[in-house]
Amino acid sequence: MTDSIAHENSAGEPDNVSEMLQLVGFRVEAEEYCLHIQLVQEIIRFLPLTRVPNSHGFVEGVMNLRGKIVPVVALRKSFGLAAAAPTKDSRIVVAQTQTAVLGFMVDAVSEVLRIPANKIEPPPRIGAGEREYVSGVAKVGDRLLMVLDLDRLLSEAEGHVTSRIARAQGAGAA
Repeated sequence: MTDSIAHENSAGEPDNVSEMLQLVGFRVEAEEYCLHIQLVQEIIRFLPLTRVPNSHGFVEGVMNLRGKIVPVVALRKSFGLAAAAPTKDSRIVVAQTQTAVLGFMVDAVSEVLRIPANKIEPPPRIGAGEREYVSGVAKVGDRLLMVLDLDRLLSEAEGHVTSRIARAQGAGAA
């Protein structure tokens, strides 16, 4: 099985017809989502979190990840879904946004996908809610996976929680 579609150009060198993307696939409730693998630092089993007083409803809390305080966001709450207790399949995906490292809770991580960039289409322009966080729709066989834009999804949570953490850490250093 090949990982990319390639042809030779006039110089006899391979030409990629479509750039291959690596995406991490995961599930929130019954829907499948994915994000670019270069954003993912690690995927960990669910662990107890410390609540942050007066934080947004979709911020579950913070965790200590090898000495670094990492805010954790519940995607279920961000998408307006009912909260659910963590299961043995629940994971926290630790990812890098433009300005911070954040974690987000998912129901399960399914796979790492390699798909051609031309298999990702723009998101449909209907309604609001979770679609405002979707940068594209990946077609994988007969499945459709929503490609999340972490910066849009987490910008509000990141700004609110990281500023509180910075203040708390600054007060502790004084």
